[in-house]
Amino acid sequence: MQSLTYAGAVDADGHILEAPDLWETYLEPRYRGRALRLRTDTYGMEYLEINGTPSKVVRGGMLGLLGGMQRNLADVLPAAGHTYVGGASFGAMNARQRVQRLDQERLAAAFLYPTLGVLWEAECTDAEIAQAYTRAYNSWIIDFCADSGGRLIPIAHLSLGDPDGAAQELVRAVRAGARGGWVAPFTMTKKPHGHPDHDRLFATAQDLDVPLAIHPTFEPKWATPARFDHLHGAHFFLNVTAADAVRHAFTTFFQFGVFDRFPRLKLVLLESGAGWIGYWLDRMDGYVASLLGAGVALKEKPSTYFHRQCWISCDPDERTIPALMDLHGTDRFFWASDFPHPDHTGNYIAELEELAGKLSPSARPKLLGDNVLRCYGVS
Repeated sequence: MQSLTYAGAVDADGHILEAPDLWETYLEPRYRGRALRLRTDTYGMEYLEINGTPSKVVRGGMLGLLGGMQRNLADVLPAAGHTYVGGASFGAMNARQRVQRLDQERLAAAFLYPTLGVLWEAECTDAEIAQAYTRAYNSWIIDFCADSGGRLIPIAHLSLGDPDGAAQELVRAVRAGARGGWVAPFTMTKKPHGHPDHDRLFATAQDLDVPLAIHPTFEPKWATPARFDHLHGAHFFLNVTAADAVRHAFTTFFQFGVFDRFPRLKLVLLESGAGWIGYWLDRMDGYVASLLGAGVALKEKPSTYFHRQCWISCDPDERTIPALMDLHGTDRFFWASDFPHPDHTGNYIAELEELAGKLSPSARPKLLGDNVLRCYGVS
C-alpha cells in the first residue's frame, strides 16, 4: 500500500460497504419487514432486495464487485462464490481497518459515503420507506465512525422524495454527529433540485451551517443519458456519462435562483470530476450576459455564486486541476478517492502525489485537506 509524502491529506469522498444487516437492525420495527436485504438467487448469485422486491439492476453477482478496488478482477467478477462481503478490500467494511488504512496511506481523515446507499434509491418509488432507509443508514454510519477519533467523518444520506422529511432528518443526523448531508442527482418527484419545493432543506442546511452535497447514484431509466438503443451492458458509456446528472442538478440551482434566496447555503459537487467546471461556469456566465439571458433572475454571475458558495471534488488523475484552481479559486477544490469502488483506479495515492507536486506551496495544502475541513467546519 502506497503512502503519501505530504501531511494533512483528507479524502473528501471515500465510501464504505454497509453491514449487510444494517437495515434489519437499524430500521424502526414497523419497517423491518421491508428492509433492504442481500438475497441469493437459485444460481447462488447475490442480489439486492428493495422494499420486498428483487432489484432489477443490482443482481447477477454485481454485489461482489462493489468493494473490488485494489482486488484482482478474477476474484470479484460475478460468480456464485464472489459475494458482497468477500469482495471487500481492506478497510472497506471495518472502521478499525479503515483507520489503519488511513495510517498506512498517511491520510489524516476521510469523509464517508455509502455503497448500497448509492444504488437503492433509483428503484424506490415509496417516499416513506426511502425516509426510513436514510434514517437507518445515518444512525448506522454515525455509530460506525464514533470510535475513530474524528478521522472517519459521517455524512447523512437524504432523500428529496420528501423534502420536509429530508430537512427533519438533516437536523436529527447533524445533532447526532453527521457533518452535512448529500442527495442523489435525481428526485423521486422529478422536480428539479433548485425548485422552491426543496427550500425547507436548503434553509435547514443554511441554518445548521452544514454543506449539502450532490453525489452520483444509480438513476431511474428516465433520468439517465442512456436514451440510445443498443446500450445494454455498455458500462464504458454509462460510467463516463454518469456525472451528467450532477451537472444538471447543479445548474438548476442557478435556474431557480437558490443562492440568492440562501446566500449562506454551501453546495458540494462530488464524484463528477472537476475538469468540466471551467467550461460550465463560462457557459453559464456567457448565457446570463446574452440578450436571452437577461431574463434570468440572478443578482450575480453564476461564477460569483460558485466562488462564494460551492466546492467541487476532483479525481487525483485530473491534469487540469492546477490551472482551474488558479482560475476559479484555490479554496474551491478537494480531492477524493472513491475507495473502494472499482470504477476508479486503485493507485490514487500515487496520482495524488503527482497532482500535489504540481501545485504551488500555498495551494497544495488547500486541495489536500484544508478546503474540505474548512467547508464542513471540521477542526
